[in-house]
Amino acid sequence: MITFFVPLAVLAGGLAAGGLMISALGGAPMLLALPVDSYLPVHKLLVGRFDPFMPICIVTALLSDVAVAVLAPTGVTHTLAAAAAVLYLCVMSVSLTKNVPINRWIATLDPANPPADWQRVDPRVKWRNWNLVRTTFAVLALVVNVAAVGFLV
Repeated sequence: MITFFVPLAVLAGGLAAGGLMISALGGAPMLLALPVDSYLPVHKLLVGRFDPFMPICIVTALLSDVAVAVLAPTGVTHTLAAAAAVLYLCVMSVSLTKNVPINRWIATLDPANPPADWQRVDPRVKWRNWNLVRTTFAVLALVVNVAAVGFLV
């Protein structure tokens, strides 16, 4: 079973890390450059494209790592899987407490009538910064899972 779950964790985690890297390297800088009337609909479009794909990938990687940590005898593979699971919990925590609330708020806004105090409430920099945090956690988890593959051979 371990030889099933470790590659599954690498696959799902690789897709999640890749998706987050796309948003970190391209999506967030593009969104920061847009005027508010363009930003709001583009943000809504992108969020709709990444959900539910990203949560499915992150949860799959997390559960696969938990399975490996439970099934593996104590040792390097067990420790690496447990560490990756903790990192995916961090990704989920940042997503659910920081980025998702911003996404939900943006979804309520009318692009033709943005808040009058947009300059003060503009969440783009905050969203980008938290996205970089969760991207870092996801990439670290992927690296840990790739290292675990080396101990299966």
